[in-house]
Amino acid sequence: MQCVRVWSSLSRAAHRAAYRAAWTRTQSHAAAARLDLSGIYPPIATPFTAMEDVDYQKLEENLHRYAKIPFKGLVVQGSNGEYPYLTEEERVEVVRTVRRSLPTGKLLMAGSGCESTGATVQLTEKMAAAGADAVLVVTPCFYKGKMDSCAMIHHFSKVADSSPVPVVLYSVPANTGLELPLDAVLQLSQHPNILGIKDSGGDITRIGLIVHKTKTQDFQVLAGSAGFLMAAYCVGAVGGVCALANVLGRELCELERLCVSGRWEEARVLQQRFIEPNAAVTRKLGVPALKQAMEWFGFHGGACRSPLQPLTEAETQQLRQDFSSNGWL
Repeated sequence: MQCVRVWSSLSRAAHRAAYRAAWTRTQSHAAAARLDLSGIYPPIATPFTAMEDVDYQKLEENLHRYAKIPFKGLVVQGSNGEYPYLTEEERVEVVRTVRRSLPTGKLLMAGSGCESTGATVQLTEKMAAAGADAVLVVTPCFYKGKMDSCAMIHHFSKVADSSPVPVVLYSVPANTGLELPLDAVLQLSQHPNILGIKDSGGDITRIGLIVHKTKTQDFQVLAGSAGFLMAAYCVGAVGGVCALANVLGRELCELERLCVSGRWEEARVLQQRFIEPNAAVTRKLGVPALKQAMEWFGFHGGACRSPLQPLTEAETQQLRQDFSSNGWL
């Protein structure tokens, strides 16, 4: 009889837990249907002290400057935030710090991707509790030979099922060595808690096809680089998460305005001036170059966390040339 009472009590507790989880998912799915991602986001850098600790004071000073730029929001703990080199506790604390400083109405998209599904689920919940409006989940890649469409659909579906906030897929083949397969994107676009994708691959035909194939879904595509931002707008993207926005944020917001208003000739001239500096701070010289450029434009960039190394003198000169030859310095 006692076992029956205990089982009954456990059953009621399990029912209550399941109800709470279902309610949370319902609220999250409703939020996904409402959240408008359109606009420009800088994937913010993480400043460090000379001892390679996170420099929260300099981070907040950067945030105060970004608050004056008409961004839609900020991406926190993306690739340019050096998230692979931060502990889980640091990743969450950086998001918490940004949330405290972020003006009302600005979206906070937090990177919560990990290699395992379980770890991603747990970190996603912590990012939501720290104040994220949505999470950006990168493709797991260590066992890239086994990361086929089936594995990706399973992973992202499990994360989205349990996430308290909407999920944005993140495909960045330059860093992960793999691209989120198109068929997986199309199937995942039907999940009520998957809001869209940040596609950093630069294949405009793929971006256009994703937009075309998901037009019956409430699925939003963000360009993952300033180098092809105008082209992405041309085929239906709603915005961009652009490393260069850490440096030329106001100018990229102007490009967005020109594209949205159909002023394509003016947009083309501005877009062309972004191509070389954008390549310099992304595929050519990477995060160390982005942080160096931030210093030139009055932001706190500073050194990267080891093992990333500072630019050489020759690389610094090349970086300056890429900005100055396009009229930015």
